[in-house]
Amino acid sequence: MFQRGPSFHIHRVIGKQSSVVVEHEPAVLPTFHQVGPFAQRTLHDGRHLGSRLNYTLLLVRFSYTIDGWQERWVLSKHRSDYGKFRIGSGRFYGDREKDIGLQTTQDIRYYAVSARFRPFNNENQTLVVQYTVKYDQQVDCGGAYIKLFSVDVNQDTLNEDSPYYIMFGPDICGKYKKIVQVILNYKDDYYFTKKNITCETDDFTHLYTLILRPDLTYEVKIDNYVVEAGHLEDDWDFLPPKKIIDNDLPKPDYWDERETIPDPMDKKPEDWDQPQRIPDPTVLKPDDWDEEMDGAWEPPLIPNPEYKGIWKPRIIKNPNYNGIWVQPEVDNPEYKPDPNIYKYYNISVIGLEILQEREWRRREGQDAAFKNINEQEPKGKETKKEKKKKATK
Repeated sequence: MFQRGPSFHIHRVIGKQSSVVVEHEPAVLPTFHQVGPFAQRTLHDGRHLGSRLNYTLLLVRFSYTIDGWQERWVLSKHRSDYGKFRIGSGRFYGDREKDIGLQTTQDIRYYAVSARFRPFNNENQTLVVQYTVKYDQQVDCGGAYIKLFSVDVNQDTLNEDSPYYIMFGPDICGKYKKIVQVILNYKDDYYFTKKNITCETDDFTHLYTLILRPDLTYEVKIDNYVVEAGHLEDDWDFLPPKKIIDNDLPKPDYWDERETIPDPMDKKPEDWDQPQRIPDPTVLKPDDWDEEMDGAWEPPLIPNPEYKGIWKPRIIKNPNYNGIWVQPEVDNPEYKPDPNIYKYYNISVIGLEILQEREWRRREGQDAAFKNINEQEPKGKETKKEKKKKATK
């Protein structure tokens, strides 16, 4: 069963140099109270945003209430056998009234549901995608990831082939696939991260966060701990490699890759060569042996105790060892840096397009936070305060 928590938040903080201005708020912003499709207030935890007054906040909140959730979330009609959603709190919860969310209800089903919000771009802004997941029971095979779509996506026919910008979240199938998917769209192609990021599989609530910055760095967090970080160019194959092998430069003739060599000063002893087998001196020719009839007498052979095997000189370190030859690299003429890798325009829909082989659940809310971070990043500015409501039996 799929369950999210009490609310779904999308918020964006814009610095004073931004060309998009929604509303000026004081540095210490009031706690968000208004529930509606759009509201210009603060992050729901009311954190301090800095000393300057010119921060701007756009907050979109989708509230999980028993009544009206289907007006905000569109169930795809692409297939007639899509799994059904419902609202509930799951088997375990911290607060039955508050910890409610969407739940899947059937095993071995595809699910497709989405919610639309006012379009925005993340140009020159840090994009933060954040939500929580809770599995109420053991997972055999099932995705628990979300997708961000452009304004053009058709929610009524949303399906696995619907083009998306970002796919992020845990994906479990079998014993060995327990990963966090981070798939990014670049020029209409999808690129998987080259890193193997392990997801959580227990029955506690876990906070998943993806951060994409204008400097092309990224972070993946689980429960506010960084589990992977780096540069978009390094960890996705968006662009041709910066360096390529120089095939025009062969290994020099003098290059010696032998780490050890036979000792040229070691000589074979003069008495080394002995036959491997010798006639058995203890066996005599029988008295009745007739060489005319039986042929020449040859005693049986036995292993020679003096035989030492094939002589080999001892092995020593090669004084001329140059190491393993590595073909040198040169600048790739096909490589062209692209500072726009991180950009997505007209982000407007968040969706769940998943397959579940066995029932699983999410709890506690799903939110995507979009913020413009200055060169000095205030601590705690990019993510919401982690909620650790451990459900008790």
